[in-house]
Amino acid sequence: MSDTENGAPEETAAAPGGGGDTTEAATGTASGTTVGATAGTGRTDGPDAPAGSSAADKAAAVAAIAERIRLVGLQSTGPTPRPAPSPPAAPADREPAAAGPGTAADGPGTAPGGTSAAGAAAPAAAPPAGRPPRTAPGTDEQRLQALKDTAEVLAAGGAPTDLATAAVAAFGDGAAEELRADPWAVLTLPGVRPEHADGFARGLLGPEAGPGDQRRARALVPWLLEQAALRGDSAVEITEVTAGLDRLGLPDAAAALQAAVVDGRAMPFQEELTGPEAHAAGGEDDEPPTRTVLALERLALAEESLADGLVRLMSTFAPGEDPVEGLDESDNEGTDESADDATGESSDDAGEDAVEGTPTEGAPTEGAPAEADAPADPGPAAWEAAAAAAPSSSATALIRAAAESALVTHTGGEAARAEPAALVRAAAGLGLRAWAATWTDQGGESLAALADGPLPVATVAGLLAGTAGPGRSADGTLALDVLVVLDAPLLDVELAATLLESLADGTRLVLSGDPGQLWSAGPGRFFADLLAAKACPTVASRTPDFGPIGELVSGVGIGELQPVEAPDKEVVILAAKDGAEAVHRAVQLLTDSIPRALGIPAEQVVLLTPGHGGPGGTRALNAAAKARLNPGPGRFAGFDPGDRVVESPAPGITRIARVTDGDATGLHLEYPDGARRTVPPAEAGRLRHGWALTVHQAAGHRWPGAVVVVPEDAGPVLTRQWVYTAFGRGERHLSVVHSAGPALPQAVTERPARPRTTRLRAILAENAAQAY
Repeated sequence: MSDTENGAPEETAAAPGGGGDTTEAATGTASGTTVGATAGTGRTDGPDAPAGSSAADKAAAVAAIAERIRLVGLQSTGPTPRPAPSPPAAPADREPAAAGPGTAADGPGTAPGGTSAAGAAAPAAAPPAGRPPRTAPGTDEQRLQALKDTAEVLAAGGAPTDLATAAVAAFGDGAAEELRADPWAVLTLPGVRPEHADGFARGLLGPEAGPGDQRRARALVPWLLEQAALRGDSAVEITEVTAGLDRLGLPDAAAALQAAVVDGRAMPFQEELTGPEAHAAGGEDDEPPTRTVLALERLALAEESLADGLVRLMSTFAPGEDPVEGLDESDNEGTDESADDATGESSDDAGEDAVEGTPTEGAPTEGAPAEADAPADPGPAAWEAAAAAAPSSSATALIRAAAESALVTHTGGEAARAEPAALVRAAAGLGLRAWAATWTDQGGESLAALADGPLPVATVAGLLAGTAGPGRSADGTLALDVLVVLDAPLLDVELAATLLESLADGTRLVLSGDPGQLWSAGPGRFFADLLAAKACPTVASRTPDFGPIGELVSGVGIGELQPVEAPDKEVVILAAKDGAEAVHRAVQLLTDSIPRALGIPAEQVVLLTPGHGGPGGTRALNAAAKARLNPGPGRFAGFDPGDRVVESPAPGITRIARVTDGDATGLHLEYPDGARRTVPPAEAGRLRHGWALTVHQAAGHRWPGAVVVVPEDAGPVLTRQWVYTAFGRGERHLSVVHSAGPALPQAVTERPARPRTTRLRAILAENAAQAY
């Protein structure tokens, strides 16, 4: 399968750094040291690893490179603190305009409440040698001229002129000069690969564009790190980066890596290996094995900030105290009255507001001001009473853990989501400002349905954007005391860091999710690393997912793909000889068999597959589904009224809608919640038909019926994690149509998940001893 599953509905590559963030590779900025003579001297004193050298020689060369980079990193950056990263874009629930496929939403998306420390403190660095200074955006006339000039430069180098808009957005009005001075800067634009950049450079520079050009080396290191980030890695071992540079024909990898560290395009870290990794490395007893990794600055700062935020919550947490026996009511209220004197308001009134003013089921607050004084602070006896009244033993355990700890993790399947709902209800009943946050609106609706009464719930995006939730306090933090985050595995490190930044000291944070499901579309594995580090109490739910689908999914979770009894056809598994037959059978299930036999209309059934391309990808499935369900000429930008469409404004964010009409103003869409919006003609190309999705796009969603298609070319991308997530998208019915042969059961038994290289677990392990 050639298509990556990054949440984008098409093959368009994600822009490096995501929307709103211009990477250091594009801007030429450094994290404190600018590129002067060091990066521009073309040093060749690094160890050579010629093609004919032995494996031992190559290993020694890489070790020498790692040591040199470590020393350069220490000299250039010194012992830096762990600043908070600039918050990534928080995708809005329903914005008037959507960003392109695979990119983040428009704008920087800084969370309300102020600029992060890193963003405020970072000084402007000089551009690398040989590059013109960045030009600030000018007037509309200047921008049009910049687009024209940039298009001319692109055409001169043989590159598509369509890249002019992206180039001006990345480099400013001086994009033409930037590209002339450094043709390999084009590598930071969406969809551009090294071979394309090399061809562009040859078109502009002629014979001068050699493989060892310092500008080429300067662009390739961050490009490799960005590609790793698209695969989910927040850091990359130096051996992998060196091997990647060798494959790209770079003559002096050592000099390129050193220059990347000096100018801040990559940050080096040396970490001690523990557990199985240490055993595999075979280090000495007195000297534990280590590894050197490189990370993009934004991801390195995100993981550092994330770890610091978790420690901050735990270190500032103070559990409530029960009233002292033997004192009358007025004595017990003395402290509260002192607080009232300081704030000028009554604590009784604050407690009333905290309970009665709590919105329910994700009702937006529209930026309503937060309460000025803190709500109630229940003691152990009050928490124990709430735990005793919980609907299940697992809910009781979760409430008790939240009573005693600022940070708690909770694991379980779909049925176990009732336990976080019970916790939110219990905390609200104690007078605390408690909210739940889900990945999707649908997840919030299903969570509210599990609660025994009104439940304050919002999406993570809405919470951070301020379109839903409790609002903000005067200091910019979220005005709440307890936050329960569902679907925690879907949080990448940047979004998780933004979330932690938005919480006040001492806030209780409960992270809940199913550890068997796919990780985030963005880099990192926040929830898995937190569980592995054992930095906080974990409550494992004992509530199973019942029924044939639950039994099948539970078996997959432990590495077994066994047949299950399904008397009411809850689970159907069909074999196909190839992808074409798999598509035919899947569309037949969607349009006829499932609606007729089970009474589930086609509108409530989804087709799921590993990728977009190939004989059984989303494009082939959507074309076949449209021909059967809503044939038409595609009068409006390739769509017709009645088409099901999907938009992905950011990796991991998927919005499904139906086309109601189209005219000169654009495509008119209606969403499942009844909301409507018009997509302008210029943005209609970002939509795709949505009868079929990739499993990554479906994360956080469930349908009454799901048809999972596993074509014959899917074997290399199949994992137990993928199968677990795919099979769990159906609520009442699951059909599996596969032509992959033994690849499907082998993936379940032999390949748990694609490994990701991250630093968060090591940082958390280092901080855990200090927190406890």
